[in-house]
Amino acid sequence: MQRAGNSAIRRIAVLLVLVLAVAGCDRGTPLTLVRAVAAGAPALSPFFDEHRGLGHDQEIRAATGRGSLQQGDTPGLYGGTRRTSVCDVDRLKAFLTDPAHHRKAQAWADALGITTDRIPGYMDRLTPVLLRHDTLVRNHDYKKGKAVPFNSLLQAGIAVLVDQQGLPAVKCSCGNPLRPFTGDTNRISVKFGKDSREWRGYERSSVVAVRPAPHRLRRLALVDVTDPARGLARPVGTTGAHDTSFDAGRPRTVPDLAGTTFAEASRLLTGRGLAVGYAETTRPADDAQVTATDPPAGTRLRFGQYVTLSTSDGTSSAPGASGTPTAPPPTSPSAPPSSPSSPSSPSRTSKAPPPPPSSPRSSAPPSSSPPSSSPPPSSAPAKRSAPPPPPSAPVTTSAPPPSSAPVTTSAPPPSSAPVTTGAPAASEPASSGPASSAIT
Repeated sequence: MQRAGNSAIRRIAVLLVLVLAVAGCDRGTPLTLVRAVAAGAPALSPFFDEHRGLGHDQEIRAATGRGSLQQGDTPGLYGGTRRTSVCDVDRLKAFLTDPAHHRKAQAWADALGITTDRIPGYMDRLTPVLLRHDTLVRNHDYKKGKAVPFNSLLQAGIAVLVDQQGLPAVKCSCGNPLRPFTGDTNRISVKFGKDSREWRGYERSSVVAVRPAPHRLRRLALVDVTDPARGLARPVGTTGAHDTSFDAGRPRTVPDLAGTTFAEASRLLTGRGLAVGYAETTRPADDAQVTATDPPAGTRLRFGQYVTLSTSDGTSSAPGASGTPTAPPPTSPSAPPSSPSSPSSPSRTSKAPPPPPSSPRSSAPPSSSPPSSSPPPSSAPAKRSAPPPPPSAPVTTSAPPPSSAPVTTSAPPPSSAPVTTGAPAASEPASSGPASSAIT
């Protein structure tokens, strides 16, 4: 009996040593503190007076995600409504370009990696949306003349402006600049406060961080938060007045993806209006081979529903999976596209869906380094029309088809990677991937 007791004690001691060793390793990767911000909650140190109605959040229940890293072109990642007053972009732009607010404008521009003279052109390319997921971002307070960064979890329903690669760039209600969250999404500690108590429906497993789409988008494929069966194809740089509706409830068939790479499967799913999920705790490598899908091939889903990909090991890292910060994308001298009916840039509330600039900007397809996402310059819009596209080069799209006729574009795709577009196609939308794998 004594020997048995001694043996049990030794086993317990060994287990304690193992537990302490694991705990010691865990201390090497501390949790990232994240401040929760609830929909409608005032910012502690805003850039803009929130009582002046710059932005309007909406109470919605967070969508359930499949994987903590989502690209900015994920179908249904963001929501919208038919209202055009979700975010008053013109008022924020007027505020930041007023010489009386130069100090705030300088801090605001510094946070986004641009100069103050580029603010107007940069804002012309931003698009108001509503978050459909509780979303991790790098937020900024305005304190003592500077933008002070902090990690933040924004509740679903908060109105934000997103850039041309689908990254949250500005929190509408307070004008505070946003950048991508760069920490480990699986190692966070969320701090809820007095004005942002833990909200109903919060689930740690459904929190997402957004990585830039591999290409500049021309339209965003949104879900109408007041009617989930309706989708909204919103041209980048517009506030909703020129949205095109499409049937978000129309069934979309899950393709057979076994044997494809994770990057290729992602493009195929996005092109069909389906969201990409993954079974692992981290985003798989681009060249990881897909072994199975959940639900399986042949299943019919609604727009924006997730298809979870199971993969074997790959050798390259996925875009943004390492948490490397993204920088604003370099651009050509072209400014925001103007309306085809007028040589000058119209106001955001009246302009039609913009054609692409004369020198379209593109970023590299997904690779071992995350694609760039810097904001464009604010130089004057190009006055000349774009040359016609080469007959053989397809323009890719990220938006699902509306019920009406397809929208066409006259801008040529770049030679290396095409500009993505939400222009609806007559059938399934094409992928936002490289031209070599685009669906036409």
